[in-house]
Amino acid sequence: MREPSATDNQEHDDNEHDHDEPDHEHDAHDDHDHDERWKKGGQEGHGGHGHEHGKVDADLYGNRAGLRAVQISTAGMLLVALIQFAIATIGGSAGLFADALHNLGDVFTTVALWIAFVVSNRATNQRYTYGYYRSEDLAGIFIVLVIIASAVAGAVVSIQKLTSGTVPTQIYLSMGAALVGVVGNEALAQYKISVGKRINSVPLIADGQHSRIDGLTSLAAFVGLLGVRLGLPIADPIAGIVITVVILTVVYSTSRSVIQRLLDAVDPRIVPSIVNKAQEVPGVEAVTDVRARWVGHTLHVIMNIEVDPELTLAKAHAIAEEVRHRLFHSINGISEAIIHTDPSSESDDHHQSMAHHLQAAQRPVTRSNQA
Repeated sequence: MREPSATDNQEHDDNEHDHDEPDHEHDAHDDHDHDERWKKGGQEGHGGHGHEHGKVDADLYGNRAGLRAVQISTAGMLLVALIQFAIATIGGSAGLFADALHNLGDVFTTVALWIAFVVSNRATNQRYTYGYYRSEDLAGIFIVLVIIASAVAGAVVSIQKLTSGTVPTQIYLSMGAALVGVVGNEALAQYKISVGKRINSVPLIADGQHSRIDGLTSLAAFVGLLGVRLGLPIADPIAGIVITVVILTVVYSTSRSVIQRLLDAVDPRIVPSIVNKAQEVPGVEAVTDVRARWVGHTLHVIMNIEVDPELTLAKAHAIAEEVRHRLFHSINGISEAIIHTDPSSESDDHHQSMAHHLQAAQRPVTRSNQA
């Protein structure tokens, strides 16, 4: 039988309950403890019983925290970019102007994330039965493309400065603006990366890395201006070229994370953790066909468990519910667990009638081009 996913918005302390009986009751959940954990941003577990076990709170928390992060980041980076644009116009620093362009590009990426978080908050429907969480992953692709464009733009501007020999004015004012970019971008990068890790949002982490890149470009602009002040005009474009190389290395690691998420990759330790936690439940004789994937910042799990074929439907259901319950308390980010309960396969193969269908489903689909 296939068990529906279960979620609720209540948390409890596992030590207060005896998990030796799969059909135990959980009426003593501590709501206050649950609320405090979520206020602190922790993911010790998603608790409670009910038809929507953990999903509502996990999603609302992730969306609210993500939206707050992109809103604050958008305002902060827009302010930094405007300051740098104004001073670059006064002083004529091509490096500072390019840095302002980088920061403005980061504003565009956070706006893309803002849209993604708003879209992912839409309710599921008959067409999008898993919701709109993949919009976050699509935003991740856009962020990677913007980072690549920033690298290309930085390289072009640096080469132009290297060949033209243009020397900027208002050196000290421009150096101050560059330092504003360094401090502002690094602060926003740490904030976005921290929130992204807390809500399991790879695109938000990628955008934080982009802010860190822009901080490096601001630092390069500062070093170049310092070189100009010391009588080395060539230092400015050379610093821009060096930072372009750094950007390309960060593009590789960031794009790898985004692509892995799009291909449903998970940490290799997640599946063994799921199996171990399920096998701890009394009555579970085997755990098979475990699959997990991230959808946006939420983890979805599908698995089979084998139980004694002589058990009643109610008892088999209770065992599956206990497995689901423990998964929500031990696996970070989980919002859905679909558990199919099979009779123990020691005596017979209960899936023989479906074997040929399952085999055919795993074959690659090919189409003939013949007329």
